[in-house]
Amino acid sequence: MKVKKFIAPSMQEAMKKIRSEMGNDAVILNSKVSHSGGFLGLFAKKQIEVIAAIDPDEPERQKVGETRTSTQEKNAFPKSKNKTVMHNEHVPQSINVENNQGVLDELKELKGLLQSISTNERSDFYPEPLKVILKQLTKQEINPSLRGQVMSELLDYWYLVNGNLTIEQLREKETEIFLKELKELEFGGMSYQKKYINVIGPTGVGKTTTLAKLAAHCVLQKKKKVAFITTDTYRIAAIDQLKTYAKILNVPIEVCYSVNDFKEAKTKLDIYDFIFIDTAGRNFLESQYVEDLQSIIDFNDEMETFLVLAATAKPSDMIAVYEQFSVLPINRLIFTKLDETSTRGSLFEVMIKTNKGIAYTTHGQTVPDDIEVATRERIVEQILR
Repeated sequence: MKVKKFIAPSMQEAMKKIRSEMGNDAVILNSKVSHSGGFLGLFAKKQIEVIAAIDPDEPERQKVGETRTSTQEKNAFPKSKNKTVMHNEHVPQSINVENNQGVLDELKELKGLLQSISTNERSDFYPEPLKVILKQLTKQEINPSLRGQVMSELLDYWYLVNGNLTIEQLREKETEIFLKELKELEFGGMSYQKKYINVIGPTGVGKTTTLAKLAAHCVLQKKKKVAFITTDTYRIAAIDQLKTYAKILNVPIEVCYSVNDFKEAKTKLDIYDFIFIDTAGRNFLESQYVEDLQSIIDFNDEMETFLVLAATAKPSDMIAVYEQFSVLPINRLIFTKLDETSTRGSLFEVMIKTNKGIAYTTHGQTVPDDIEVATRERIVEQILR
C-alpha cells in the first residue's frame, strides 16, 4: 500500500492533489488542521494535512468514453476511509455521494476542525440531529476530549449514510460506541469466589453503609453466614455504626488495630462463609493512609477489593484517589450517591482513565436496598439517558 501526506490550504485543494497523484480509489486515512509561518504565534497560515493511501494491486476502474471534464473531476470523490458494513435495516445499502460532493468536502474540512478542538466545541458545525447528541453529552458532563472522540465517530457514521439517519438511530450508534469503549472492562458484583470482601476509599463516600448492604444481601438473599472486621479505629462513630448493622443482621464483628489483630480475627472467624472488611476513611492525599492499610490488612488471593467513590465528586479527584490506592489490588469500583447528582459523565471518564469496571452503584442510605449490581449495558444507559 502506498501512503503519502498531502498539505494544502483547504480540504478541496488537498482532494485535488490526492486525485491527481493517486486517482479516485485513494483512501483518506487521517486529516488535521495545522498552522505554519507567522511571527511569535501571530499571522500563521492555516493548512490542511491529509494522509492518503492507495492499494496498487486494486484494479483500476473502467474509463468510460471521453476524458472527464473539469466539472466531472470536481464531482469525483475517493472511497470513504470507513469501510465497515453497517448491519442496520434502517440504513440505506447504497450511498450516492457524487451529487453532494461540494457539501461533503465542506463537512470533511469542518470535521478536521472539530477534531482539533477539545474544549471549545462549536455545536453549530454539526447537523441538527448531532447537535441533540452533543447537547446531551455536554449536559452529562462527559469529558471534552472523550466527547470529541464520540462525536467524531458519530460524524463518520453520519457521512457514511449520507445524513440519512434519525435521532433514534444516532442514539443506537452512540450506545454502541460507549459499549465498545468499555468492552475490555470487568463489570458485576461479588464473585462469591473469595472469602474476604474489602472496601477501601476516602472519607465520606459511604463505605460502611455500602459494606452493610453487601453483607445484608448475603444473609437475606444468599443465606450465607457472614461476619464483619473493621480496621476503622480512626473514628469511634464508624465502629458504632458497623456494630449496629452487625446487631441487626445478628452477625459477629471484630475490631483490628494491627496486622496481628487482623490475623487473629481471620482465624477466629474462619467458620463463616464471607467476611466483610471495613477500612478507615482518611484524607486520600496522605500516602500514609494507604501504608497504614497495608500494615493492618493482609491483602491476599482470598480477598476481593472494591474502591468506593462518590459520584458527586470531581472526576479529577476520583482519579487521584484511584492513583493513591492503585498500589493495592483493586478489583472493581463502586460508585455511591447516584441519587445526589443528575450527571453521570464522571463514571465514564473514571472507568476509561483507570481501566476499571464497576461492581455496584448505590442510590440511597437504605440497607439492604438502594444498591444495584452494575452491568455494562446498565451503566451506559445511566450515563446516556
